[in-house]
Amino acid sequence: MPFKYQRLAHPLMLLALSAGATAQTSPQSLPEVTVTADFRETSITELPGSVTVIGEETIADRNALHLEQLLNMAPNVNFSSGASRARFYQIRGIGERSQFIEPVNPSVGVIIDDIDFSGIGTAGTLLDIDQVEILRGPQGTRYGANALAGLIYMKSADPTEELTAKVNGTLANYNTWSASGAVSGPLGDNVSYRIAGQQNRSDGFIENDYLNRDDTNNIDEATLRGKVRWQATDTLTLDFTGLYVDIDNGYDAFSLDNTRHTLSDKPGHDRQETTAAAVKATSTTFDAFRIEVIASGSDSDLEYGYDEDWSYPAICAGLACDGWEYASVDNYLRERQTATLEARLVSTADGAIINGTTGWVVGIYGRGQDEDLLRQYTYAAGDFRSDYETDRISGYAQLETRLSERLVLTTGLRLEEFTADYRDSDGVDFDTDESLWGGRIALEFLLNDQHLLYGLVSRGYKTGGINSNNSLSDELRDYDTEHMVNWEAGVKSSLLDDTLRTQIALFYQQRKDVQVKQSFLVPVSDPYAPGEFIDYFSNAAKGTNYGLEAELQWQPSQQWLFSAALGLLETELKDFVNSAGVDLEGREQAHAPSYQFSLASQYHFDEHWKARVEVEGKDEFYFSDNHDEQSWSYETVGASLTYTESNWNVSLWGRNLTDEDYAVRGFGGFGNDPRKFYAEEPYYQYGEPRTFGISFGYQL
Repeated sequence: MPFKYQRLAHPLMLLALSAGATAQTSPQSLPEVTVTADFRETSITELPGSVTVIGEETIADRNALHLEQLLNMAPNVNFSSGASRARFYQIRGIGERSQFIEPVNPSVGVIIDDIDFSGIGTAGTLLDIDQVEILRGPQGTRYGANALAGLIYMKSADPTEELTAKVNGTLANYNTWSASGAVSGPLGDNVSYRIAGQQNRSDGFIENDYLNRDDTNNIDEATLRGKVRWQATDTLTLDFTGLYVDIDNGYDAFSLDNTRHTLSDKPGHDRQETTAAAVKATSTTFDAFRIEVIASGSDSDLEYGYDEDWSYPAICAGLACDGWEYASVDNYLRERQTATLEARLVSTADGAIINGTTGWVVGIYGRGQDEDLLRQYTYAAGDFRSDYETDRISGYAQLETRLSERLVLTTGLRLEEFTADYRDSDGVDFDTDESLWGGRIALEFLLNDQHLLYGLVSRGYKTGGINSNNSLSDELRDYDTEHMVNWEAGVKSSLLDDTLRTQIALFYQQRKDVQVKQSFLVPVSDPYAPGEFIDYFSNAAKGTNYGLEAELQWQPSQQWLFSAALGLLETELKDFVNSAGVDLEGREQAHAPSYQFSLASQYHFDEHWKARVEVEGKDEFYFSDNHDEQSWSYETVGASLTYTESNWNVSLWGRNLTDEDYAVRGFGGFGNDPRKFYAEEPYYQYGEPRTFGISFGYQL
């Protein structure tokens, strides 16, 4: 429970607690939702900020196996593919979309059980995940540089003191299957454990006509997680987490004809093998505060490669274009090690200062990362190698001050020292040292028992960096740090005896030195090949992002449950001319749809049967700030029918039941088809088509 309500009984908290206590007699009451990503575990109705929490029941109802299959439920959250899974995410129109040889500092943080996976979201499998929390807006006090746009926090289930076990299985079209299991229980009087494992397999949604295969864009994902909780003393708890992810997915997604039929002779791959661990120590030795120390480390081997020509050598044999063909493979191998250490003191009610009105948090944080790259490219004279080392040291503090019976002021500040060292085989040698700061001021007002109003201003930052390619001029070699100020106001309500909950947020974000990814085409040794794209980052002078986020949950009876989410977003770039010389003053930012919505209705026929229907939609958006190609607006429909008997269940489900075509990545400004003599045209990677299957579950 947050400090600010430990002495002042918040009516919304009392309502939530009473609802939980009477859940058996009033089943219409919605369960309490707790956000765990902040310094203190906080009820979602009390957290001043726009946040979405997706729980394990919803994950199961959607038969979601990866984070990308949940994100459309959250307002103003988008993702970019260009690989087998979504690796990069955008919140309120801000976030990266790809990575090749250039080093990347992420805008959206991804944390899984206190382990930092920012920038490698392919690891976001949903094995035994308890809930996914999406915090929108800069998290300048809590997370610093990697959370300019927001944070995605994935929390898995904790060990239990009693023996429990569950198994789940799925069979679906496209030769898809998944099997998972978890077991949890005591190891002794003071030790409990949890072990979970999962294997996901699918042929994917692409048919390679040249190779006569339907599995060149396949899914092959294995995840293993272990957790141990040790109550070492009456005042010391140790939580250990170990995680192993082995992903060996194919990548053959782009077609010269913009269909799901490809012609690649050397299909690509998207692989990741990660071993990671974390330990958290929590001490309540002192009455005035608790001590939390969190250490984590991960070691990841990543390999991403593709058939650059998307075809086979003899595609023009016997045609007018004979001799125009080229053949090229591009492959990127990365070794990435990340280590973090954080220590903080979190006050209790007894430790409140300023006459007992103010709770506090102080902490220090350190993060080191080393990323080695090997690029193997057909048209390069030799392999390209680079090494990118970054270190972050920061200190932070936060105060929560009760100004009156209804008014709470939260102030937070984070100071960070960032250093980076980059070197590569082209002779580029770059280092930087920056002092950065971020923070937040939030004011909460309890209007009455049903409504909490808040307003906040927060400041976030994203460090600058180096552009690695030696084809760039000196003035394009590096780019500046981006800063953003976020203004936000919202209301969170609990109505109709806590059967209806709503949250609405309005935001306005001012971006300075906006980091914008650009590219240009340079010739290669083959005169008939379209050339090599050189990617780099530059800065627009300014940008603005503003809009609305609204979410609703309503349970009007024991049978019905409704939920809805809406995101409205307006974005623009200011004082920016792209690499093609086009003035983009006032144009929308990339991957920033102007609207996004989701609707879901769930009905319990009786104690055994339930049905769920959901609709999601998204407006068109630009794929890049470097060309004019856009996605198209779309809506998809999903449904499930579940039967539960005692400790087992079976579910029939389907996603995108209308088989809507929509794009998750797109390119323009070049041609890749020799049959058309490399005439410029757009190319699209399609999202998931109609999928359907049956799932089984059993739990002790």
